[in-house]
Amino acid sequence: MDLFEQNETFEFVPLAEKMRPKTLDDFFGQEHIVGEGSPIREMIQNDAITSMIFWGPPGVGKTTLAKIIAKQTNSAFYELSAVTSGVKEIKELIDMAKFNKGNGKKTIVFVDEIHRFNKAQQDAFLPFVENGTIILIGATTENPSFEVNSALLSRAKVYVLNSLTEEELVGILKRAMNLPEFKNVEMEESCYSIIARFSSGDARGALNTLENVINITPMKKNKKMITKTGLEKSLQSKVFLYDKKGEEHYNLISALHKSMRNSDPDAAIYYLARMLEAGEDPLYVARRLIRFASEDIGLANPSALTQTTSAYEACHNIGMPECNVILAQAVVYLSVSPKSNALYMAYNKAKKDAQDTMNESVPYHLRNAVTKLDSELGFGHGYVYAHDTKEKVSSMVCLPESIKDHKYYFPTDSGSEKNVKAVMNRIEEFKKRGRHEENR
Repeated sequence: MDLFEQNETFEFVPLAEKMRPKTLDDFFGQEHIVGEGSPIREMIQNDAITSMIFWGPPGVGKTTLAKIIAKQTNSAFYELSAVTSGVKEIKELIDMAKFNKGNGKKTIVFVDEIHRFNKAQQDAFLPFVENGTIILIGATTENPSFEVNSALLSRAKVYVLNSLTEEELVGILKRAMNLPEFKNVEMEESCYSIIARFSSGDARGALNTLENVINITPMKKNKKMITKTGLEKSLQSKVFLYDKKGEEHYNLISALHKSMRNSDPDAAIYYLARMLEAGEDPLYVARRLIRFASEDIGLANPSALTQTTSAYEACHNIGMPECNVILAQAVVYLSVSPKSNALYMAYNKAKKDAQDTMNESVPYHLRNAVTKLDSELGFGHGYVYAHDTKEKVSSMVCLPESIKDHKYYFPTDSGSEKNVKAVMNRIEEFKKRGRHEENR
């Protein structure tokens, strides 16, 4: 060969592809589905693979796991991309699967981004999944309940793959650094964690980052030395130094929470941006906002809970970076809402009473008389059905005798809660009158 021919035959293989595990023993993460005694490991060991869908963020091993399953079960493996494949390609693949089945060989069809298949394409698989011609393994970053038609979904088990931990990503990076081609590359220990944090649970992203950093690091005296300073410069940002499990994580979520509580939307958006741009999980933030909606707003603005649960669902469906504005909307809404911690205080007071009176019996009149003996013991006797009263409320006491006069919820005059307070005051006045008349 001449030099030109040699260049023509050279094939570049990305580091992420070189590092793709070939067996479950080399697979990092997802212990809940591939660890000892887990469902997928058991299926592989028993050669009893069924159709399944892997749901999880990018770079967590969905494609890799499908290939491992095919290899370790000695099945024919075909990979389709929902972006480029149509019904024609599916039918051609089914023909090959029928041939394999006739020769006693299983066929695994892996469909990446299966949520991108339209209904007709998904339906094309149905009869062949049902009759065992193919074993379908789909991968999706979207909630399959919304994106995969119900008929196909009912024939496949959904397995959720989680973002890889920092420790798992560091392990993958260190294994990559042991490759022969990197024998002249050294990296400071702290750099592994920095790249892992920067990659936000994505193994492919972590390996791509490592490869890029190695490529742009200059060779000095036949060696490349990657330092923390050089790495920061290469990545042109320090936001990745944010530690999702460390002190700064808790400092920032505390700052966000307290800024909203203090009705400061500008500060709240700032701390939100600090967290999201550093790679914080948007669903973690959304969960905290849902808590805030009841803990710090409650019935002062009942719509706050609806707003935040809708924000969580939207973040779950579209992810980052698109969901950043959705969270910003929720954060501002909570910041400018009227505030009340009355529900939070009520629950804590009730919790203490509950812990102190665990042995207290439920009053007989609040119990259901299911059997004759129940009736003879007095279960349900004295119970007043509120709907039978003119005011739809009775003077009946519902708390146990030892704490019958205890109060927990004290509504404020903030926002809509002042209306709740007025209603509760009217209810209490009616109950007092009723009890007074009963005692005359």
